[in-house]
Amino acid sequence: MKLEFHQLDRRYEHLRVRNPERQRRLLASLAASGQQTPIVVVAESDKPDRYQVIDGYKRIAALEQLGRDTVDAVVWGMSEADALVLERSMRFSEPETALEQGWLLAELERRFGYNLEDLARRFDRSVSWISRRLALVEQLPETVQQHVRAGEISAHVAMKYLTPVARANLNDCQRMADAFSKYRFSSRQAGELYAAWRDASASVRQRILDSPELFLKAHQQVSSQSSSPAEELLRDLTMVLAISNRASRRLARAAPLMGHAEFEAAQLKIECVVRDLTHLAERIEKEHDHVEPKSTDRDSGTPCPGSLQTRDRAGFEGIASERAQSPTIEVAGIAGAGPCRESRSLSNPDSGTIGQSQRQSGSGP
Repeated sequence: MKLEFHQLDRRYEHLRVRNPERQRRLLASLAASGQQTPIVVVAESDKPDRYQVIDGYKRIAALEQLGRDTVDAVVWGMSEADALVLERSMRFSEPETALEQGWLLAELERRFGYNLEDLARRFDRSVSWISRRLALVEQLPETVQQHVRAGEISAHVAMKYLTPVARANLNDCQRMADAFSKYRFSSRQAGELYAAWRDASASVRQRILDSPELFLKAHQQVSSQSSSPAEELLRDLTMVLAISNRASRRLARAAPLMGHAEFEAAQLKIECVVRDLTHLAERIEKEHDHVEPKSTDRDSGTPCPGSLQTRDRAGFEGIASERAQSPTIEVAGIAGAGPCRESRSLSNPDSGTIGQSQRQSGSGP
């Protein structure tokens, strides 16, 4: 059926992230070929000839921009809540972010009174999965979320970098988000700015946020003259591999001379190394997949003799000024950096799939 725009209620439009480039492609397609896929609506029982839009907000916006008066729609005979859940389960084409998932869950919780168990049952997920996504929405300031909805900051950047800053300092989170939005930093640049802020003292953090462009220029200048953190990591892992190979060769000569206690000591050290490397591999996989911003403020397990515990990303509280000064901060004229221990879809342009995020009482994902 055809509906006029004034018949449409777009209450749930804020649950989607805008993508200017995708919207431009959609606009060109609609101008050339017309609307091919109807939007999805449900009738509002208390308002005749009024319909709640469930899916198709980007098509509506594009058709309005083209000066059209009507939009093709299909009416689902069910409640708003059921339609929202069903539409989410039918998304296949575009992956949605954990933040968009959190927006939908928060809307269902707030508007329809669903509790965590209701949401978990409807989405066929665990209660903790639901809780973590709701926590993500709660932790990010609404002004930051508006930047994400407007497409000024990617959801990935907001979750990976702004969420941990929000847990530490809401004002700094807002200032960093404003910088990301104003300068449209790439994900890599956002990561560099966040990492510098994370590792700096309180006074240096303010100077970084006062002049984010200056800091990044200085950082890029220094980076061009020295090894990048990624290169240093790969070099360290290459050394680990070489040491492992050397130890394997030495075992052939040492085994006949080793006693029971020495074999046990060697086995214990190997178990410690395996634990540390397994934990490191899990962290690398999570960072690569960008599933969600997770706290890594835990070591590899029970401390082992001679084992160095990982502690590069813990909470922001109690940061000490012990780390050597960053070359970038030196160039930018900033001193005193300290260490931080933080450690399915309708085939249409409005679609996506659920990733990961966390909820923890009082500490965030």
